[in-house]
Amino acid sequence: MDIAHCNLDGNADAVEFCPHESFHNVLAACTYTLQEGDQPSRTGSISLFDVDAGSSRLSLIHRVQTAGIFDIKWSPFGGNVGPLLAQADADGYVRVHKLESCLDESDVPGNNLLEVSDEHVSSSMCVCIDWNPSATSLAVGLSDGSVSIVSFLESQLSISRDWKAHDFELWAASFDIHQPQLVYTGSDDCKFCCWDLRDDPSNLAFQNRKVHTMGICCITKSPSDAYTLFTGSYDEHLRVWDVRSIAKPVHETSISLGGGVWRIKHHPSVPDLVLTACMHNGFAVVKVKGDKAEVIETYNKHSSLAYGADWQRGCSGRKDKNNVIATCSFYDRLLRVWMPEGDIPE
Repeated sequence: MDIAHCNLDGNADAVEFCPHESFHNVLAACTYTLQEGDQPSRTGSISLFDVDAGSSRLSLIHRVQTAGIFDIKWSPFGGNVGPLLAQADADGYVRVHKLESCLDESDVPGNNLLEVSDEHVSSSMCVCIDWNPSATSLAVGLSDGSVSIVSFLESQLSISRDWKAHDFELWAASFDIHQPQLVYTGSDDCKFCCWDLRDDPSNLAFQNRKVHTMGICCITKSPSDAYTLFTGSYDEHLRVWDVRSIAKPVHETSISLGGGVWRIKHHPSVPDLVLTACMHNGFAVVKVKGDKAEVIETYNKHSSLAYGADWQRGCSGRKDKNNVIATCSFYDRLLRVWMPEGDIPE
């Protein structure tokens, strides 16, 4: 069921609902636009929206102009700080913004972002970003195949370590939310890796180069199962892994989604249910149970590359409170808010 939609001011590549209490109505969307010519530039923006599915409201409340953005992530709920929004951008910067409540000119309550801190990580582009569970550091993937760990202490960013992890663009860098000393990375070189931050980064916890037949786009740990991890690839497969033996993860199951799996988002309250952005094939809601995976629903009302997707967290008083979805697509600059037509399996 469609709720609302709008066009952004640039090519849309990520959407993120705020996970923090009192801010579940806030949706962030970011853009990346390459302006070609004699002096090409990469510009972008972060737009904040107020979302109320019950009244079909999708209202722009704030916008920040910035360099072209590849990825954004809210600080995790329950961390030491927040709500904070981190960006990875084309100028090689990591920037952290703080979400604040404010009053507009008519004394109407609202929200905006102020930049808290920034750090120039590399001359290469920052293409993906992830917070550790305590919001004290960020893992950043770079276009030259490097990964940086950037600490965030007392509102200041600083590089704590970096290393060459892959041969090509590093599109996925993700902390293990149950064992935050571990960082998973994936790249256009088809290598799926794990690094233990307690050791010299050159000592891999594991590396798998045989299963993915094309580049790896995203990696995410299941919040409900400490041993289950998902990967998405340009080869159109969503894969499920058992990482019980961290030195040799077991590939449990996979499902073809008909398009490169660019983003994976877990349902806020239903275990084993994920929302996926499938590039040339829209969006899919997938149920994974044991060694079986099935598509519950698809959404194909975007006419361009499906890149951004997220679930809204609990909305008080609604029976279907956790089933509101935001999605965005690249070249048509389209942001949509919708709900699955079918019943979400518990």
